[in-house]
Amino acid sequence: MTQTHHAIDYIEINVSDLAAARDFYAQAFGWMFNDYGPAYAGIQAPGGEAEVGGLNAGGTPGPGGPLVLLYSDDLDASVTAVESAGGRILQAPYEFPGGRRFHFADPSGNELGVWSAHS
Repeated sequence: MTQTHHAIDYIEINVSDLAAARDFYAQAFGWMFNDYGPAYAGIQAPGGEAEVGGLNAGGTPGPGGPLVLLYSDDLDASVTAVESAGGRILQAPYEFPGGRRFHFADPSGNELGVWSAHS
């Protein structure tokens, strides 16, 4: 994976429980991880050729950090996956000029969003 100047390159999500966060993101979105010890896991890029972020159990999780948006080909299925994995829906799916999106909290309380270009 090559880096692009001024593009988002890596997102680090602070979590209170690394194992619970790994399980949540793996179950809800199919993410895979590189383990770097008991307090950090790198988030593998699709295809596994690089990393796009990490889960950091050494930081302080909670609302107010940067809002990370994930893309989904099927927004309603993503809502179901988040709920099934133990996430909490903060804003139900809503329309916006580019499509639809929703916001959720992961088990550590981090708020993220998921959007889709499909209505």
